[in-house]
Amino acid sequence: MELYGFFRSMAEQDRSAIVVCDTAHKIVYMNPAACDSYKKYGGASLLGTSLLSCHNESSRAKILRMLAWFGESRDNNIVHTYYNEKENKDVYMVALREQDGTLIGYYEKHEYRTRDNMPFYDLR
Repeated sequence: MELYGFFRSMAEQDRSAIVVCDTAHKIVYMNPAACDSYKKYGGASLLGTSLLSCHNESSRAKILRMLAWFGESRDNNIVHTYYNEKENKDVYMVALREQDGTLIGYYEKHEYRTRDNMPFYDLR
């Protein structure tokens, strides 16, 4: 199996929304959790559209500034964008790079702070 298949499967199984954009802000991938999470905004139909069109002017300016910062150095790779109190999670934008460090896009990462109540190793 090609390595791409492993990474795609990881993203598909993730319960957190994953939205991947290229450097032109085009949404190139949404995992099933993202399609469901953003259903009221169009869900899977957002694929191929600009992430910027989904945000207000203030947010667009922040996204543009973030992408410029990612481009300044291969060491600039993660930005904490906000804390969602209702869902008890932090949200980050993370740079995506080729092996040589070339910036190719970015994605949104969610880190939930609420403990998961799923039983350990429950195979039901």
